[in-house]
Amino acid sequence: MSTLRFHAIKESLKHKPVEVDEISDKRSKLYGAKVFNSNALRNFITDEAYKAIQAAVDHGTKISHSIADQVASGMKAWALEVGATHYTHWFQPLTGITAEKHDAFFEPVGPGNAIEKFGGAQLVQQEPDASSFPNGGIRNTFEARGYTAWDPTSPAFVMGTTLCIPTIFVAYTGEALDNKTPLLRALQSIDKSASDVAQYFDKNVKKVIATLGWEQEFFLIDSDLANSRADITLAGRTLLGHSPAKGQQLDDHYFGSIPSRAMAYLRDLEMECIQLGIPVKTRHNEVAPNQFEIAPLFEEANLAVDHNSLLMDVMNKVAQKHNFNVLLHEKPFAGVNGSGKHNNWSLSTNTGVNLLAPGKTPMSNLQFLTFFINTIMAVHKHADLLRSSIATAGNEHRLGANEAPPAIISVFIGEQLTRTLDNLEKVSKGELTPEEKTDLKLNVVGKIPYVLLDNTDRNRTSPFAFTGNKFEFRAVGSSANCAVPMTVLNTIVSDQLRSFKKEVDSLISDKKMKKDDAIFNVLRDYIKKSKAIRFEGDGYGDEWVKEAAKRGLNNIKSTPEALKAKVSKSTVKLFADHQVMNEVELEARHEIELEEYMMRIQIEGRVLGDLARNHIIPVAIRYQNILIKNVTGLKDIFGAEYKTHAKEQLDLISEISEHISGIKVKVDEMIDERKKANNMSDAEEKAIAYADKVKPYFEEIRYHSDKLEMMVDDEMWPLTKYRELLFTK
Repeated sequence: MSTLRFHAIKESLKHKPVEVDEISDKRSKLYGAKVFNSNALRNFITDEAYKAIQAAVDHGTKISHSIADQVASGMKAWALEVGATHYTHWFQPLTGITAEKHDAFFEPVGPGNAIEKFGGAQLVQQEPDASSFPNGGIRNTFEARGYTAWDPTSPAFVMGTTLCIPTIFVAYTGEALDNKTPLLRALQSIDKSASDVAQYFDKNVKKVIATLGWEQEFFLIDSDLANSRADITLAGRTLLGHSPAKGQQLDDHYFGSIPSRAMAYLRDLEMECIQLGIPVKTRHNEVAPNQFEIAPLFEEANLAVDHNSLLMDVMNKVAQKHNFNVLLHEKPFAGVNGSGKHNNWSLSTNTGVNLLAPGKTPMSNLQFLTFFINTIMAVHKHADLLRSSIATAGNEHRLGANEAPPAIISVFIGEQLTRTLDNLEKVSKGELTPEEKTDLKLNVVGKIPYVLLDNTDRNRTSPFAFTGNKFEFRAVGSSANCAVPMTVLNTIVSDQLRSFKKEVDSLISDKKMKKDDAIFNVLRDYIKKSKAIRFEGDGYGDEWVKEAAKRGLNNIKSTPEALKAKVSKSTVKLFADHQVMNEVELEARHEIELEEYMMRIQIEGRVLGDLARNHIIPVAIRYQNILIKNVTGLKDIFGAEYKTHAKEQLDLISEISEHISGIKVKVDEMIDERKKANNMSDAEEKAIAYADKVKPYFEEIRYHSDKLEMMVDDEMWPLTKYRELLFTK
């Protein structure tokens, strides 16, 4: 066994579960202890300031300088009590992770004297250097100015000794340089569009909130074992490694008893989350060995996105205490399931109604059908754009791999709801007769609660599935920032609801139809038009690929190809109409995502080349030399008959030579293709070259390396093996 691998395994065996200090208080009492939430607001700011904050949250009204000063004063007093010494504007640049720059409250005021200072100006706006963050050409390197601005809809919190203030991040020229700003704009758009439609059914609806419940999947790997592998350290996944004899085929990990060391980590993680206001509710073993999931209750979408970004940061910090590495890559290990982050999405009114849940009356069910069918129609119209929102180098390995939804976007609604839509499709165009209306309301619309209660199945192969009172976007990758798919989803549904209202109002005013008749007619039309996007079968099967092609649905497998939808003419118009992003912002994101894709494949290629040439080949030659020495000895003993006694060794020597040659040839060819790609100036052309010309070599190199792993003496193999990575507790 190689020295590095030996010491890594030796150290991993020392790790026992970290004892977690149990806190006697119930979690309900600790919830939000480190958050400047509404309870803290009431205790630390004036009633005037509190009302101003609530108005900003509920209606988007501006906060005056005097109110900002009051809030800052109260926030500082609270933060000092919680133990903070610094503050930071916490934002989400286009790197996909969070960013922060800490400043101390401390400020000298004279010889030997100092105070803790934090005012409204520091709360509302800061000016971090924007030159080193991705901007997609929005700003020149020498034009470094960018601004972070306070987002009062997401409460401040204390991490360690730092007060973290959630903010947006924009360029000096006003363009969004982050993921939060477009999301907030999309949420504002769907609030208006959904409220307008909801008032067909209830005039008391003044606000609609998009809600999100994410499910975070991840792997826990012993730190010493993970750090012994350059591919995990530098690329976040294993680029080489033969599958162990036992993987996930016995289905004995999924929902099984959580290993004690992982449980200690999860308990510690949950305590941190609870105090930070992240309402984690569920934890369990996932399908693959050493794979787990943690999930919270539903929250308002912007807050839920912030909480997921915060969670991913906290996960890594807590893992260090437990000698774990958290792997959030969508496919860190070949041969076992990868990780996703299901985004469960719905819409709720200020009156407490979930618009994607049926009610007790035909009218409430007609409201449900309206939002249900419009969402399906939105996905049908913008399937390629939705696909682009989850396109990354990591997720490319997962989609369509018989473990996750396929790359073909489709909607699952279940057999019984399909029948309901089939019945609605038969509605005659125009005014409904009294008999038709009665039959619809009593026998079709009126029975929906019973349909959902007893007869709605689930389909894990669907990328976008209705699961009773919400839609589950299952195709989102585990490392993703939820803001990206949520911005797209809320924008396309907002646009569809806007179109729906326009059509209904036109039938009411121009055709003099009654409101219900107009709604039924438009919904009937949408059911017919969006039928192709609905699929109830096995998304993993080859039959679906053929059927989807017949339906005109795209099967976009590569990330560069998928990202084209982000800058299409229809997308530019869509986002401009809803003031979510302008063309400059869209083009910038397209450029950044292409560049990130290319760089990730480039890094993986470099790491793979290094491992193959400097680790695998030398060890294979060393072992081959041992075999050659053995054959030479046999020849000395048996003379001309030595081949009879050394047949297996000679065959092995020959096979090793073939695989060494295979690695050498393929690595050289990969490097040549990488050099050609690097000389390309166009970002899209370069990304496509990396996808089509460089990346295919990865599996070919891996094939030869994994074959050698099964031939070379186990004690000599330089890389920690899958059986050690996945089954060390």
